[in-house]
Amino acid sequence: MDGGEEGNTLWSPSVQPMGPQLGGLRMELRHLRTFETVARTLSFTQAARELHYAQSSVSDQIQSLERELGVDLLDRSQRKVRLTPQGAVLSEYTDRILTLLEETRWAVARPAAELAIGTLETVGRYLLPAVLSSYRSINPQARVRVGQDSRGELYKAVRRGDLDLCLTFGDPPADAGLRFESLAEHPLVVIVPPGHHLAERGRADLRALAAEPFLATERGCGFREMYDNTFRSVPSKEPIAEVSGLGTLGACVAAGMGCALLPLISVREQADRGEVAVVEIGDTDLRTRVTMTWLDRNSTNPSLKGFQAVLREHLGG
Repeated sequence: MDGGEEGNTLWSPSVQPMGPQLGGLRMELRHLRTFETVARTLSFTQAARELHYAQSSVSDQIQSLERELGVDLLDRSQRKVRLTPQGAVLSEYTDRILTLLEETRWAVARPAAELAIGTLETVGRYLLPAVLSSYRSINPQARVRVGQDSRGELYKAVRRGDLDLCLTFGDPPADAGLRFESLAEHPLVVIVPPGHHLAERGRADLRALAAEPFLATERGCGFREMYDNTFRSVPSKEPIAEVSGLGTLGACVAAGMGCALLPLISVREQADRGEVAVVEIGDTDLRTRVTMTWLDRNSTNPSLKGFQAVLREHLGG
């Protein structure tokens, strides 16, 4: 079955033809989308599957583009499809055209003053309120939606365009479509139960800490990544228990189950109440970074740029 957007045509009569074969050039957007998919997958079969077209339709659209341009875009002489030099040039321009089209649709369809922000629990609770208050005072008409999720899910939501920006600890995974910026560093500390022998000292090196039982969050959580990286050089330093949620983790430490490694910002209130004691890590300066991540194509959004400026003012350091 052949879908697509009939009538979506890129045409400019004012553009002078580059050669006798380019006069009256008329390229349909659906043909460009089909070419982009074939160029990316190097497979007519895979492109047809992704686009929900019949494979014959994919071939017809590519051939139509080649007739329009008067050049071969794909080398079909080998078992695997390859881009010709002219196809490689068109691929670069097609990526830019389709990206600009998506940016245009996003800008038109969504109110400029609306922002969707995602955050980790700790960042949302301890760092974001002052930022939101300041942003609201500067932009009283702005609408901001704030949600919390795990680090991995936040990055996925940014990629999908469901979030304009997310705030996490650490850098996002490598992705050409994402941009990120570190805003501030926060020290990592160990929390222990009140009366613990390390609490009196207030400081311990990794060797002494390695002898203690530790609790940690589940794998895939940013705090678990901090734990694993810290004790990477310590053989068999697995946590005695995995706990979901910082509140439960802190309560388990307070009850005497063991120790936990966390950013100081996330345990300061519990320590001030005397529920846990904070132990600094003496032989190394361990820190984590608060990072904002957003879609590269969203960088020109005025509301996002304004919010980022407030983030830098409050969290930058």
